Amino acid sequence: MTGYLTTHVLDTARGCPAEGIAITLYRVSGNSHRKIAEAVTNADGRTDTPILPEKDFKTGTYELIFNCSDYLETAGTPPEDPRFLSEIPIRFGMSEADHYHVPLLLSPFGYSTYRGS
Repeated sequence: MTGYLTTHVLDTARGCPAEGIAITLYRVSGNSHRKIAEAVTNADGRTDTPILPEKDFKTGTYELIFNCSDYLETAGTPPEDPRFLSEIPIRFGMSEADHYHVPLLLSPFGYSTYRGS
């Protein structure tokens, strides 16, 4: 099996997929971050294709950055300056060629993640 990475965002406060969240994927090596991909979540809260497809997959340490500020504004979260959650980084390792799924469960004042399937 060849590895690849998928993600999605669910708005747990509203009970729906989070559409329109910009996501950036970085490969991390020490203090170095190299941008690998960018995507925006669709109406199902997912990217249209794997954010890291099989042809680009390598094991290692990665970081997904979810830019949530615009989404939270559009979703009607009361304005704050600065917003409590604007960019959410999730750093994780991929140690084997497999399907990795790293979702974000989002609310205006908290988030969680897990290794999905």
